[in-house]
Amino acid sequence: MFTRTMLVLCVAVLSGCPAQTPEMPAQQESVAARCQLTLGYDAWEPYQYKDIGHEVRGVDIELAEAVLEHMNCDLEFVQATWLDLLRGLEIGEIDMLVGASKTPERERYAWFSTNYRDEQFVLFVREGELHRYREMNTVETFLNEGYRLGVVNQYYYGDPVQTLTSTDAFSDQVRGAIISELNMARLIDQDVDGVLEDELVGLSMIRRKGFAEYVTPSHIEVGASPVYAMFSKETVTEAQVEAFNAALVTIHNNGTYADILARYGL
Repeated sequence: MFTRTMLVLCVAVLSGCPAQTPEMPAQQESVAARCQLTLGYDAWEPYQYKDIGHEVRGVDIELAEAVLEHMNCDLEFVQATWLDLLRGLEIGEIDMLVGASKTPERERYAWFSTNYRDEQFVLFVREGELHRYREMNTVETFLNEGYRLGVVNQYYYGDPVQTLTSTDAFSDQVRGAIISELNMARLIDQDVDGVLEDELVGLSMIRRKGFAEYVTPSHIEVGASPVYAMFSKETVTEAQVEAFNAALVTIHNNGTYADILARYGL
């Protein structure tokens, strides 16, 4: 009984037990060094999505996997709407998000990596109605003419658009949705006259949903803005973010970054 008690104590405190072999400390150190992070993602092809085999794929996902492999970290995926993902990251239920824009409000509860790509939002309109907007070059002009605009709740479209969409003068014209697909459906149903969407995401959605005869991109666009990985201050340290940035440089230098983008035609 005494021997069994001592064995339990040795295991509990991970101290030098007589039966311990020289290899054991190294094995324990290796296991401890491997980290586990929860990455939240929204259905936003080609950047992040679940394929027909139920595997999580996309440009942002593969870039994150490549970077975190250099950090000796494993990923667990959680899918939700962007609004729910932000809430989860704020309270520490989710460790990181990708494809994120940096805002003062988000910096209150999140760390940000260095930017790893840019995104370009474009105004999508109904097919056959491009002539209505031929003389317009900005979202502001679109709204000033009385047209209705669809946006996704908590998406960041850049400071000028954020100012416009939060202005009382346009409150009746700006319609928020929880996901991009709902915006496209509203556009087809004539509940809005245009929707803002990342150009590649919008074109991918049109192709997958068979919307080509209903929806088309316009020439009206929002200036390109930088995209970051975003980490919860509740669960991730600044040192880990610095390690992420260093690994991001590594995959740029060794060609992995370019290879991933090339696979998606970017």
